[in-house]
Order: sequence, then C-alpha cells, then structure tokens
Amino acid sequence: MLGLAVNELMVIGMLLSFITLLFLGIPVAWSLAGVSLGVALLAIALNQNLGVDTYFLDSWRDYSVIVQRIWSLMENGVLVALPMFVFMGLMLDQSGLAEKLMSEFAATLGRYRGGLAVAVILIGILLAASTGIVGASVVLLTTISMPIMLENGYDKRLAAGVIASAGTLGILIPPSIMLIIMADQLALSVGELFMGAVIPGLLLGFAYLAYVVLAVTVKPDLAPRPENPDPLTARRLLRTLGAVLPPMALIFAVLGSIFMGIATPTEAAGIGALGAALLALANRRLSLSVLYEVARRTTLTTSFIFGIFIGATAFALVMRSLGGDQMIAEALKAIPFGNLGVVVTILVFAFLAGFFLDWLEITLIFLPLVGPVVVNDLGFDPIWFVILFSVALQTSFITPPVGFSLFYLKGAAPDEVSTPDIYRGIIPFVLIQLAIVALILFIPDVVTWLPELVYG
Repeated sequence: MLGLAVNELMVIGMLLSFITLLFLGIPVAWSLAGVSLGVALLAIALNQNLGVDTYFLDSWRDYSVIVQRIWSLMENGVLVALPMFVFMGLMLDQSGLAEKLMSEFAATLGRYRGGLAVAVILIGILLAASTGIVGASVVLLTTISMPIMLENGYDKRLAAGVIASAGTLGILIPPSIMLIIMADQLALSVGELFMGAVIPGLLLGFAYLAYVVLAVTVKPDLAPRPENPDPLTARRLLRTLGAVLPPMALIFAVLGSIFMGIATPTEAAGIGALGAALLALANRRLSLSVLYEVARRTTLTTSFIFGIFIGATAFALVMRSLGGDQMIAEALKAIPFGNLGVVVTILVFAFLAGFFLDWLEITLIFLPLVGPVVVNDLGFDPIWFVILFSVALQTSFITPPVGFSLFYLKGAAPDEVSTPDIYRGIIPFVLIQLAIVALILFIPDVVTWLPELVYG
C-alpha cells in the first residue's frame, strides 16, 4: 500500500517537474531525459534502502532497458520518412513555388472581392499537402501575402486570421509529419491515418473559404474590390493552371502512391524529396548553396525531433514502470460523463496543453497514455480518435493568447499589424475549428468513411 502511494506521488512529481523545467526554459529533450533519470534513481534508492516497492525499477539494470528502447526507435522504418518529408518541405520553401502561386492567384482571383484571401487559403491547402511544416508555412504565407493584402486595402484582422489559419492546415492535411509520429506511437497504419485526415482537412479548408466569401459579402469594407482590373483572359487562366499543376503533381505522386498501395510512406517520402528538388531546379532555384542549407536545416530539425523522441522514450519507460499509465487510465475511467465525456475531457486537456507544448511533446508523452484507454477500454475507433485529437490540437495552435501560429505570424508580419489585430482576426477561424471538432465528434463517418471504403 505504501509502495502504491509512493508510486503515485512520484508520477505526479514527474509531471510537475517536467512542466517546471519547461517554464524555466530548459530544452524539452533534456527536461524529459533528466526528469526520467532523476526519478529512476530516486525509485531505485527507495526500493533498496527503504524496501518500498516501486514496481520494476528495482535496480539500475531495470532502467538500462532504455538502451534497447532507443535501438528499436532507430530501427523503425516508418520514422525514416521524417527527414525526407522535412527535406521536401524545406526544399519547397526554397523553390519559389509559393511565390509563383501567390503571383498567379493574385492576378486571377485578386480582381474579385476577397479574392486575395481566397488565394491565400488555396495556397495554404496546397502547401499543407506539400510541406506539412506549420511554422514555415505561416511565415512564408505572411511574407508573400500580407503586404499584398494590406496594399489592396484588406482589413488587417481578416488578413491575419486567414494567414494564420491557412498556414496551420499542415498539421492535419497529409502528408502531415505529426500524423506519421502519431501512427508510430499507437501502432496504426500511416496510409489509413492519412486517408482518414483527407475529408476533415478539406472540410476545414473549404469552411475557411466559405467564411471569407460570406464575410466580404456581408461587410464589403473588409476586402475592397480593385478598381479597373485587367480582363480575365484564357492566357491568364492557363498561366494560373500552369502554376497549380506542379504542386498538384507532387501531391499526387506522394499521397497517390501511398493510397494506391504503390509505395510505403517511407518510399513516398523519398519521391516527395526528389520531386521538391526537381521543382526547385525547374524554377532555377536549386544550387549547391541551397542544397547545403536545406540539408543542414533538415539535419537540425531531424536531430531535434529524435532528441525529443529519446527523452520521451525514457520518460515513458519510468512513468509506466511506476504505474503511471494505470493511474491515468483509472482516472479517465472514473470521469462521470460517460465514454464520450472521457473523450471530450481528453480533447480539452490536449487543447490546453497545446498552449504550452509543441505538438511533438504532446504526441510523444500525452497521446500514448490516453490512446490505449480510448481504444481498448472505451472501444472507440483509433483512426477516428487520432484525427479528432489532431484537430483539437490544431485548434490550440491558432487560439489566443498563446497559439504558436500567432507568434509565427507576428514575427513575420509588418509592424502595422498589432497583436490585438491578430487575436481579433483569428476568432472566427477558431470557431470554425471548434465546429469541425464537434462534427467529427458526433459524426465519426467524416473520418472513418474513406479509410473503410478504400481499405475495408
């Protein structure tokens, strides 16, 4: 009985210590690994000196199993896709693709009221399906579209809301790096998870489009119609189509090869990396210096991800050894709101955690603890739960006051766009996100219909 009480206190202490170190500015990987090592040593000392049963942490040998865990992590073939998808996204940033899309879309759609905002959302959807890197997408969209929208008299709040929400679509729309890691953590098929995210991701993008069209129709001052626009010609439409076809071809090569069973996600990531380099070459943006810089940033990003992987693996090992997973499972099952209430509670915690933690830490620490409870104990579909969890997490990225995407936007926006402008502009898009969360929550077929149709 004493051992059980000590274990619970140590689990709570682990979580509080980790949160404290984060607020002190200690890097996440070091915080996770350091807390796990310190608690493991404490558990071993309690067991050996006081005879307190701390489950499996009886000696240093028990903690050393982390070596095998890390080795298994490095042998994981699915995770090989991560550096190649990161390379693809970073290379597309250098390829000039987004600038070309913005130029062509602005010339074609900018003649209509709200056309530039519609163009930003469409580019955001294409970037999400091509890069999957949220920070890069938000900064890139801010840099290339915010000045144009402000010059054309667009309301600052509308411009900020459109850019932040469109740039954050990369969390959900495949090939999302986050979904690959979530699939690995819960032993799910990456292809099925990608398939499940297609309809919710497109619904979200089209809901943004519908809101913009409705808003500028009801309140024309938000997006003035340009005076004396150039006539829309067949040549202009062909040029716009020519700008859209390359990213569409890349998306089809990557996602189509996965969905049709031609390539594994890892092989498709290689196709995407090569395709992004070819697009940069076609736009005359590929050089040795660009290749070096993209490779350097890919290495840094991958090292950062795997550093957190290793720290999270150690953290999870100690927490499970102390019975932390059982403690959390029992606490969730004790929630007096029924099975759906448990899921809503988890979504609320994920939403709040997204204010302080990046999606990577939440995916590696929080999801493996709650996922088995939702799937095994409550009987919910794992694909449905992961996509629902992802949309809730995405919502936190654009919710004031501490949504990460809002910080990315503020850092790249002109000085005339203030933080209150950003906060007020994003509110309608947060409400749209919450509506999509509710839709998925109460109509699971939004997620499960397409994977069931394709995979059975």
